[in-house]
Amino acid sequence: MRIAVFTVMAALSAAQATAQSSGPPAPRLEFAFEEVVLLGEAVAPGETPFGRRNIIPIIGGSFEGPGIKGAIVPGGWDWQLVRADGCVDVKADYMLRTDDGVTINVVNTGALCMPKPGEAPVAARTSPRFEAPLGKYAWLNRTAFIGTLERATGPKGEPAVRIRFYKAV
Repeated sequence: MRIAVFTVMAALSAAQATAQSSGPPAPRLEFAFEEVVLLGEAVAPGETPFGRRNIIPIIGGSFEGPGIKGAIVPGGWDWQLVRADGCVDVKADYMLRTDDGVTINVVNTGALCMPKPGEAPVAARTSPRFEAPLGKYAWLNRTAFIGTLERATGPKGEPAVRIRFYKAV
């Protein structure tokens, strides 16, 4: 009886391994484009029932990658919420204008958490969503992306962030 149970278990394990190996391949990431987003002076409304709110105006910038290039339209905002655990929820909503005149909406969200003492720093990651008109840049609407976020300085020394977007392929 024990041999029969062992044989059935081994057969099930082999079948599961075969099913897993024949599934779709795991996605890879491919560089899409990079932004340097210029930031204005923060507005701090204060404590809310959800945490401490901080709002940062997006005042311009630029972006470039393979087949896409342009400027960041002034007028967007990064809505930040400092949570009780010290992490910062970010939700930036802004527009891009490509060098050929197409306007694309970006909503980029994430949670930025500082490492605890003794822990290695972890790069900030975001989950961007794009809304592009049908046509040349419609691929932005159909693709999953991940972003990396780091502090930067604008061309005139102004505060900025550098965001690199990678598409899942």
